[in-house]
Amino acid sequence: MYAGPVQDLIDEFGRLPGIGPKSAQRIAFHLLKLPMEDAMRLSRSIVAAKEKVSFCHRCWNVAETAAEGETECGICRDTRRDTTILCVVEEPRDIVAIEKTQEYKGRYHVLQGTMNPIEGVGPDQLRIKELVARLALEDIDEIILCTNPNIEGEITAGYLARQLKPLGMRVTRPASGLPVGGDLEYADELTLGRALEGRRDIDA
Repeated sequence: MYAGPVQDLIDEFGRLPGIGPKSAQRIAFHLLKLPMEDAMRLSRSIVAAKEKVSFCHRCWNVAETAAEGETECGICRDTRRDTTILCVVEEPRDIVAIEKTQEYKGRYHVLQGTMNPIEGVGPDQLRIKELVARLALEDIDEIILCTNPNIEGEITAGYLARQLKPLGMRVTRPASGLPVGGDLEYADELTLGRALEGRRDIDA
């Protein structure tokens, strides 16, 4: 245990995903060695992100907070996008990975997670109700379930397929080629682009 402020800093970093106790300690001591100006710049960036960034009211991607009215991300505002195709992803960072392929021109819907019964994450903890509400308002012909090819992603895609197929629209999944157990954000653009291009229909 360290002095109060140091331990508090270590504890806060330890709350971040993927940061274990040793990593939290290394980051904390790295910050303590930084000049005050660098530390304050990091602090201001965190505060600015919390103040100025929220989630798009349509797709739940990250977006700059609107001064008035509802917040909408740049992709949803882009009139050049194909509004008849909707790609469902787990997190906003997955959108970045897909956009790098330059193969997809439709819109997105971010679930903000995946179903994980062990951790108590079910459909109600995801943006599934918001997805279903969109389908009633928008003229969508195809939904691409682009969750990660791991256990949680497959469970979530299977659940969504069963919910969406009866609504009468095409429900697809990216073709094989993505490494099983991997994350979309780590897939190279060529592999991910070909997987999207060769997507297959899902049988609910």
